[in-house]
Amino acid sequence: MRTLQLAGINVPVIGQGTWRMGEERSLYRQEVAALRQGIELGMTLIDTAEMYAEGGAEQVVGEAIAGLRDKVFLVSKVYPHNASRKGIPQACERSLRRLGSDFIDLYLLHWRGQYPLEETVEAFERLREQGKIGRWGVSNSARDDLHELDSPACATNQVLYNLEERGIEFDLLPWCQQQRLPLMAYCPIGQGGHMLVNSTLKQVANRHGVTPAQVSLAWILRQEGVIAIPKAVGPEHVRLNAQAAQLHLEAGDLEALDQAFHAPQRKQRLAMV
Repeated sequence: MRTLQLAGINVPVIGQGTWRMGEERSLYRQEVAALRQGIELGMTLIDTAEMYAEGGAEQVVGEAIAGLRDKVFLVSKVYPHNASRKGIPQACERSLRRLGSDFIDLYLLHWRGQYPLEETVEAFERLREQGKIGRWGVSNSARDDLHELDSPACATNQVLYNLEERGIEFDLLPWCQQQRLPLMAYCPIGQGGHMLVNSTLKQVANRHGVTPAQVSLAWILRQEGVIAIPKAVGPEHVRLNAQAAQLHLEAGDLEALDQAFHAPQRKQRLAMV
């Protein structure tokens, strides 16, 4: 699978998201199996957070990566209300226990909260010096937040980005590309499947003999320095996600999608879910 450099390490351009995993006990085994299958198919970047199912997703990930930790690039996120000098190391330790790991490759501030960014960064840096995390970054951060952060040590910004939510293309994405700051796109195929029934998206998919979800992922990956982190639980869905990295959209495809899903014409408030 195609890779790009994130936090100094080559990672796949399609990883695995885990939002809403760990919420239903009946799906636990299926979720673990899906993540393990994804690892086998080359989607070795796994993104999770202490917020997801209040640690439940991290437990799913922990079981999925058991015996495979050296093959996985592990990303987790800390709640804003835990993002203090005292709270971050405690939250990190809880995440590490659930993940069954002694370090997290990339640890993110889930979104900005009450604590000053410099306090959060100080706590992240201490974790890095202690070997608890490899690098740190942010999530749901607008360009103004990144300007205030003003740290070359920040390894990524994870944001909402898909055909329906293109606001970052006006200023945030070009700026990050200029700064060589990789972006991680969450919800890359939208939510609830509404986007995937769009007639133009389906027509493009039919031309290539693929699914609308695969086109949506390939559309994101047309951008330099962007990683998509879709979630999948079914084995076929996992396989199709991995294959989307090989799909190349032609100029005509991109033009049609631009007509159906308009690019932003002005600065927009950063969308998030």
